[in-house]
Amino acid sequence: MKAIRNSYVFIEMKIKVYTAHYCSYCRAAKDLLTSKKLPFEEIDVSADEEFDALVEKTGWKTVPQIFIDGKLIGGFEELKKLDQQGKL
Repeated sequence: MKAIRNSYVFIEMKIKVYTAHYCSYCRAAKDLLTSKKLPFEEIDVSADEEFDALVEKTGWKTVPQIFIDGKLIGGFEELKKLDQQGKL
């Protein structure tokens, strides 16, 4: 049996970003993910009823709301922190 050295395992994260068209932090989050070449799904909740449904689900009253593999990690600041820690 041969040992494998210097190999990498890439696991693709499933990222969803709930946004509103007027939100500068939403744009910053999308820009960060794009710069890292990380694919993500954007869900615009600018409409009141869509936003209300999201708030009911998460308890958060702000956007962006970023989910990685189905888990709410927070907003832009939390995403930026993950990036700084090398966890993106």
